[in-house]
This record gives sequence, structure tokens and C-alpha cells, in this order.
Amino acid sequence: MFVELDQIEEREIVPGYRARFIHSENNTLAYWDIDAGAALPDHHHPHEQVANVLEGTFELTVAGKTRVCTAGSVAVIPSDVAHSGIAKTRCRILDIFYPVREDYRTG
Repeated sequence: MFVELDQIEEREIVPGYRARFIHSENNTLAYWDIDAGAALPDHHHPHEQVANVLEGTFELTVAGKTRVCTAGSVAVIPSDVAHSGIAKTRCRILDIFYPVREDYRTG
């Protein structure tokens, strides 16, 4: 299956965090466009998450450890581990979740 990202409706999940979602049988891909200064509150979920910074500078805290991530940084966040962040600049991030994020499906 082929997908054109610009044909997927963008959804704002938390203030300043807009994403286009693709769901396969086992994974959800979230292509985020994040405003500079937008904060992601501390949270956790049962999904494994791999966060790929494509553009910008994002300060990410995972299990109490903080790192400033830039283009090319990848963070692996295990299931049910607390994490939070703040976009230091406008960012583009690709998150991959396993299993599928049913809460991110359209509808």
C-alpha cells in the first residue's frame, strides 16, 4: 500500500502537536509537526515507541533522563515508561508505536 502524507488529514492531539497517522496491521506511525515551545506532559502508555527527530531540537525526558535531541536522534521508549518533552524549536518527529494506537485512529 502506498500513502501520500499530504493526503492525510492532520489532527491536533495536544496543543501545538499536530500529526498525520498511518496504521498498519501491527504499528502506528505518527508524523508530527510541533510548534516551538509546545510541551508534551509527562505520560505513559502500553505501546512501545520509537521517536525519530527529523527536524528541529526537542528536549525529551524518558524515565527521568533528559536529552536534547536533534535531527538524526532516535529514542526507544519501552512500554509503560513515563516520558515528556518540549520543542525547543519547530520540530518534525516520526513516532512508531507497537501495537497499533487505537486511540489515534480517525473516528
